[in-house]
Formats: sequence, structure tokens, C-alpha cells
Amino acid sequence: MKQVLLAIIVLFSLVSCNKSDEILEKEIIKPAVKKIEFGFKYSDFNVIQDTIKKGDTFGTIIEKQNIGDKKVYDIIAKVKDTFDVRSIRFNKPYTLLRSKNKKNDLQVFIYQPDALNYYVIDLRDTAVVVYKKTKPITIKRRTIGGVLKESLSETLGNAKIEGALASKISKIYAYSIDFMKLKKGDRFAITFTERFINDSVYDGVEELEASFFEYKGKIIYAFPFAQNPDSDKIEYYDEDGKTLKNFFLKSPIKFSRISSRFSTSRFHPVQHRWKAHKGTDYAAPRGTPITTTAGGVVEQSGFTAGNGNFVKVKHNGTYSTQYLHMSKILVRRGQRVSQGQVIGLVGSTGLATGPHVCYRFWKNGKQVDALRLKLPSGEPMSGRNKDRYIKTITPLKFELDSVANL
Repeated sequence: MKQVLLAIIVLFSLVSCNKSDEILEKEIIKPAVKKIEFGFKYSDFNVIQDTIKKGDTFGTIIEKQNIGDKKVYDIIAKVKDTFDVRSIRFNKPYTLLRSKNKKNDLQVFIYQPDALNYYVIDLRDTAVVVYKKTKPITIKRRTIGGVLKESLSETLGNAKIEGALASKISKIYAYSIDFMKLKKGDRFAITFTERFINDSVYDGVEELEASFFEYKGKIIYAFPFAQNPDSDKIEYYDEDGKTLKNFFLKSPIKFSRISSRFSTSRFHPVQHRWKAHKGTDYAAPRGTPITTTAGGVVEQSGFTAGNGNFVKVKHNGTYSTQYLHMSKILVRRGQRVSQGQVIGLVGSTGLATGPHVCYRFWKNGKQVDALRLKLPSGEPMSGRNKDRYIKTITPLKFELDSVANL
């Protein structure tokens, strides 16, 4: 009797376990997602997704499909006012929606010239319908901060932020921060907005709302502000309303390193003797753009045995700058140049052991150390806008400070 009872208990347990397993499996099964893209439910079609190959044209793509009684040249003629079929480019994506019947005929052609826009050519009716649409954009706001553990570019890259933001920040701070001198452990905070297509596909940075960086022990804020509310002209100011824009850029090269400083006595690496080095050397890969640190007129442009290819710019009656050892000169004597304009490319011409630019600075006809010079600043904020500015930046500054102190 005990053996029979034991057998019944075991059988009941097995049945219970199997039943439990069945319930568990049913609970984790999810219904298939019906994908809708470009306004079409993909489950209603046979879908082909591909990219434009070398030699492809709109005509060669659709003529391989079953398009019924329609002629390729008739379709092209009907869509040309909205979609120029000659504009399709190599490696751009397109989608074919074909019927699910035996004919498997082409019903819709979709071409994406970029991540945001797309063209639809609808062949389902007798009259060909063509239109262009833009995917919905969502703007999301984000604030990051802490301490630098590596370069700015690497820090932003590790935070999954596109490199364009680092470039934008370097331009904003070009007059007040030499990013080559930022150190690990320096604090920073950035508030910015990013674009997302269809609320999910990342499409880059929209704008910078606020930021600060610790530089040589000082916190330097940057807030965008238009002094004239009716103008789109935005300048960047610190927490006191002082402009960040100075007369000279801090460096003629972005994201480089100083390989040799201004000195009255330096052992020359080529001539092997002690002599004055009246400039600052910025090492960078060959071909790196060299920009003039302020606007002015090209005073000299040419080649000497010592300087190699060089350019000298006169900015006004007080200041001049010179850029040596270029691989290529991109301006001519007498040409007017603007601040930040590319005037040449890094090289190692003349007396140079490797690719770099020697940056020389004159004040009142005397060569001076540009890194030690207190340079003139830009226009201060107008008094009538100060209150409006402080009111605008107060919550932004609080947010930056809160993140950086976490």
C-alpha cells in the first residue's frame, strides 16, 4: 500500500512540475512586434532593404522589379519635380516594399539621402504618388560633470558624446583655455542638448547650454547669451558677464602639445649649440591645420633655410605673429586673414627634427613669450543686459555646480 501511495505522489509531482513549466513558458512568450517604418506596416509586404551599389541608378533598381504595366521612364517623368532620381548616391540605403501575392510586384520604393529625410515613391495606384518626409526629431537635454581622467575628447567619447561637441567647446574657450594644459583631475561640467530621430536614433549634439572647466586652479564658466534680444548673434560670457572672446587665440593648433618653450638659451636639436629660442613649438602630425591667432594682413610668406616655409601676420600697429616650418603655405603676402583662418599645414621644413609649428610673437617690434603675455580682451557686456543675463544663467550655474560636486 505504501509503495502504491508513493508512486501516486511521485506521479502527481511530475504532473505538477510539467504544468508549472508550461505556465512559465507561456508567460515568457511575447507577441511578435509589427514593425511600422516610413508609415508602412512591414508585415503587409515582402520587404527588401539594401544600399546603392556602384553603378546603380534608380532606373536599374526598379526595372529589375515587377512593376506591371508601368514604364521606368514614365515613373521618372512623374516624380522628377519632387525627387531627382540622379541624386541617389553610393552606399545610401533604400527599401523596396513588394506585394505578398504570387506576382511579388513592386509597390513602394523608399530612398534615404540621410538619416533624417526620406523619399517615398508609391506605385500601388494607377497614378504614381511621390513625396518627401522628415522623421520626427526629439531634443533631449543632458548634463555631465566630474573630473577629467583623460583628454577632453576621450572623456566625451567615453560618455558616448559625438566629437563635434569637443570641437565646439574648444572654439568657445579658444580665447581663455589652452586645452593642452588641462590636467587629469581638473573639474568640469557641461549642459547640452542632443537630437534623436524617431526618439531613438542618435543624431548628434544640438547646442551647448552651459559649461565650466577648471583651468590652472580657476573655474571658467561659459554661457551663451544674445545682448540684443532681436538678434541671433550669440556670444559666450563667464558668470560675471565678461566675454570669453579675447583678441588672440591661445594656440595656433587645436589639441596639440608644447614640445619647446620660449627661452633665451636652448640647446638647438639640429645645430647642436646653445642659442635663444624666441618662440613656442607645438608638435603635431604633418598636415595638421595651422590657424592665425588673430585677424590681420600677411606681412611675409615664403621660405628660408632656418624657418622653412613660414607666414608672418601683422595684426595692428602693436602685434605681429609668425608661424614656421610649414609643409604647405595656404596664404599669400598682402592677403587679409581672419582670426582662426587656416594659413598653412604643419611640416618639418627648415631646421626642424620633426613636424611642428614654431609660433613667434612680436609686441611693439620686440619678440616676446606669447604664453606669458597678458593679451587684450573683447567687449564687456552692456550694463542694461546684466540683470537679464544673471537671471538667465543662475539656474544653469546651479545645475553645473551640483553635477560637478557629486
